[in-house]
Amino acid sequence: MLRVLLAGGGTSGHINPAVAIAEIIKKHHPDAEFCFAGTPTGIEAKIVRELGYRFEEIDVHGFQRSFSFENIKRNLKAVKCLMFAGGRAKKIIKEFQPNLVIGTGGYVSGPIVRAAAKMKIKTAIHEQNAYPGVTTRILSKLVDKVMLTVIEAKEYLEDGIDYTVTGLPVRAAFASKDRAQAKRELGFDENEICILSTGGSLGAWVLNENVAKLLKWEQENAVCVNHIHSYGTHESNKDFIAKLEESGVTVDGYNRFIIKDYLDMPTCMAAADIVISRCGANALTELQALGRASILIPSPNVAGNHQYHNGMVLQNAGAGIVIEEKNLTENTLIDTVKELCDNKERIYELSQAARRLYIEDTDERVYNALYQLIVEVTKS
Repeated sequence: MLRVLLAGGGTSGHINPAVAIAEIIKKHHPDAEFCFAGTPTGIEAKIVRELGYRFEEIDVHGFQRSFSFENIKRNLKAVKCLMFAGGRAKKIIKEFQPNLVIGTGGYVSGPIVRAAAKMKIKTAIHEQNAYPGVTTRILSKLVDKVMLTVIEAKEYLEDGIDYTVTGLPVRAAFASKDRAQAKRELGFDENEICILSTGGSLGAWVLNENVAKLLKWEQENAVCVNHIHSYGTHESNKDFIAKLEESGVTVDGYNRFIIKDYLDMPTCMAAADIVISRCGANALTELQALGRASILIPSPNVAGNHQYHNGMVLQNAGAGIVIEEKNLTENTLIDTVKELCDNKERIYELSQAARRLYIEDTDERVYNALYQLIVEVTKS
């Protein structure tokens, strides 16, 4: 019996690949059992439980590098959690008894995958970005297999690492609906342009601020577009709707807007003609898989400025429009959206170029990378 423990979380960018990998394995091994480990307050707890998988909590926090009283308190909490994380990881492993453990990033991957490797359980990790995080660089020296989204990530790993470039797997739900069907489900006219904007599961202040201006412009000018916006689940974004209404935007009862902290992203992405997004690897792969035109605003506050480089891959291929934060002025986003809405042929060209970037055989590559490990554990 194949029993797989997957660890990843903190954001949907880490948990969605874990769910996608579980779906890939299940296609080949329908009787396999799965368990996910994640933080109790992360988005992974909601997603995994809604999908009906077993979920085990492990409290792990990252360290804040900038100096402030608030960050000192956070780092003290992180140290406390770290002291107990190893023991909790071993407990989860002993109770579930996996014969394969897979990490997909986020701080939670560290103690789970490290404990499994020490216990001589077969292990693998998947890195989504071109610039691997600290957790990936440490774990890559301990695990049996490393899966990379892009070959560029290899240069940051030590020599002798057993890696395979697989691309980034996308949850099956993202291919389950066509655009017209999704628009109807959301109550929108299928012949009108639909915009989806999101700063990721936690949200992004800069993106929220500029989308608020865009929503106001759309409503005041009676622009014939429908707009879905996810402002994120982070505590700092909880008053987004209140501030929007204070600025004069009607939210409640205005049927062209759907504005929530968290969305059913597969349906919303399927409905979208234009997507306004950060440049996380997961988000960009979903854009490619569905073939969606995009306006990309990379976060400058990430290691190696990898979001900018991720976004430029799409722009250079004619698949997206990158606007750096330093170039965002009062009307930059509004002007860009207006230009696209006035030129549907341009939307189509961007969409087709995005689709051409997608690695069609990602699922096969992921399973092939794990195949030898699975054969070894299912023989025993």
